[in-house]
Amino acid sequence: MALKSPAEIEQMRPAGRFVADVLTSLREYARVGMTTNDLDAHAREMIAKAGARSVYLGYHPSFGAMPYPGVLCTSVNDHALHGLPSDRVLADGDVVSIDFACEVEGWVADSALTFQLGTTTPEAQRLISTTEQALAAGIAAAQPGGRMGDVSAAIGRVARQSGFGLNTDFGGHGVGRTMHEDPHVPNDGRPGTGIRLKPGTVIAIEPWLMAGSSEYVIDDDGWTIRSADGALAAHAEHTVAITKRGPVVLTARD
Repeated sequence: MALKSPAEIEQMRPAGRFVADVLTSLREYARVGMTTNDLDAHAREMIAKAGARSVYLGYHPSFGAMPYPGVLCTSVNDHALHGLPSDRVLADGDVVSIDFACEVEGWVADSALTFQLGTTTPEAQRLISTTEQALAAGIAAAQPGGRMGDVSAAIGRVARQSGFGLNTDFGGHGVGRTMHEDPHVPNDGRPGTGIRLKPGTVIAIEPWLMAGSSEYVIDDDGWTIRSADGALAAHAEHTVAITKRGPVVLTARD
């Protein structure tokens, strides 16, 4: 884990602002009848105009059946993570999660949000709200001198109290010059355990919850993770710098 200096954290702010601006724009742009490819195209236009670089496009870890084909992860309804942009048409009431990471001026920021298109439902809104609350709890626990387990326990506590499915196979991660750096950020744990959170640590905190069980399946594409029982899923994420004064959200949206 490479700690960032205060100057380097300041240098990460443009990437954080850009990622936040793209997600805000996508939330406003999304309409019933669009496809997730349309959302991806909108993000590509913003990336090109800003002179930024997608860190998703062409990314090919061992589990992917192909290099990643888009600049967004667009997960709809029972898709929890890593949904591929496609010709799928968005319908009224769809629950849409968008995960976006990008490099600006040599630094990477990573963030995600979930929203419901058109007609909202209490079930979906509670799931989305709880996922955001879990993220907020994790951020609040990311204090200098604390432990990673404090962050993980705060996320897990909100999830368990909600009764939603929580799976810890996928979690957050360090972020900086590349999208995935040490340390791993589990979405459940015990307070007072894990690595010490030192000023200069920059992490992406990202809880994801499912309205049913904690089990998931992965599609044949090697990317798309969906709830095993077909229940709705939601995902929230921010890039957070731990400073001497406390956590600073670099991807905060206005």
